[in-house]
Amino acid sequence: MNWRQLELEQCGFPAQLAARVARDERYDLHQLIELVQQGCSPALAVRILSPIEASDV
Repeated sequence: MNWRQLELEQCGFPAQLAARVARDERYDLHQLIELVQQGCSPALAVRILSPIEASDV
């Protein structure tokens, strides 16, 4: 487990979601944690901050 995954799990992310998000460095960890601390669910925070793929534009 890396530090990114550990940080996410400590703020309430389920282990599987934390592992997936931690591997993708396009996610801003601080923004994810801030959203969750403000009451957003981890899954919704990930959806809000999901990186836009070039094919999505």
